[in-house]
Amino acid sequence: MLPILFALMFLGMQGALIYHARSVALAAASEGAQTAAVEHGQASDGIAAASAFLADAGGDRVLDDASVTGALSATQATITVTGASLSVVPGWTPQVEQSASVTRELLSEEP
Repeated sequence: MLPILFALMFLGMQGALIYHARSVALAAASEGAQTAAVEHGQASDGIAAASAFLADAGGDRVLDDASVTGALSATQATITVTGASLSVVPGWTPQVEQSASVTRELLSEEP
């Protein structure tokens, strides 16, 4: 009975680690997309903001091998954060990918 209890405990802990990594990745992607969506924002601004958010949130202790990519269109700013969640199960490294898109601010016209 004890091995089953330990297995359930480790699975619950692994689920919590994956959930936390996904939450941090989504928050970083949202922060980056909002930064890139401002009137004169660039994709590089959004990538830098998302990377800074990840570093402040714990860096590799939360999302290992994190990478941030961004894309801008005429109407949307999209930031994607990918990485690996920490794992308590030997040999398994769950991958996490979260994206956020925000409508870009329109350039104001001079009167």
